[in-house]
Amino acid sequence: MELEQFMHDLASGAPTPGGGGASALSGATAAALASMVVNLTQGKKKYAAYTAELQAILTATQHLIPELLAQIPADAQGFAPLTEAYRMPKTDPQRAPVLEAALVEATRVPLAVLRQLDGLVPLIEALLTKGSQIMQSDVGVAAVACRSALEGAVLNVYVNTKLMADRQQAAALNATAAALVNDNAIRCQRVYQQVVAKLQ
Repeated sequence: MELEQFMHDLASGAPTPGGGGASALSGATAAALASMVVNLTQGKKKYAAYTAELQAILTATQHLIPELLAQIPADAQGFAPLTEAYRMPKTDPQRAPVLEAALVEATRVPLAVLRQLDGLVPLIEALLTKGSQIMQSDVGVAAVACRSALEGAVLNVYVNTKLMADRQQAAALNATAAALVNDNAIRCQRVYQQVVAKLQ
């Protein structure tokens, strides 16, 4: 999807794309910025000792960009069964189990985004020292975008688990999501603060 079209659709009255797709885009932006920092660092004598590590970061980020972008349409697809479930008559005995299954399905993509970002955070952290020091503002922006993606994606888990009848399953999904977000959001903020300290 072209960016302009995505923004047009995001701004429309349609329920998708929404916050889930926007979070995935933020994550892809963070990965792309990390990739850019590596590309502008490789080949410089000052960072020759990090050649292998930089190449590994580049390979990882180059995989994460399309993987995160793919979650934008996947998130919209994951929301569709929920829309259909809500359209079922409240008197239909199948409505409750169908709705429950749709709510679980709607958490699948944001959880996948959180797992992908869990792999991105340490790569951004590594660029504080292994990335070109003249590109540190971009490392900071990558950290900000990654944190935004993390905190946005987890909201898209919580908005669905809140409505689940099975509170045990809801609690388990919430715990999985929180474990992927809490420490990583702090780490992203720490990267941002270190970049600010370098630049001020």
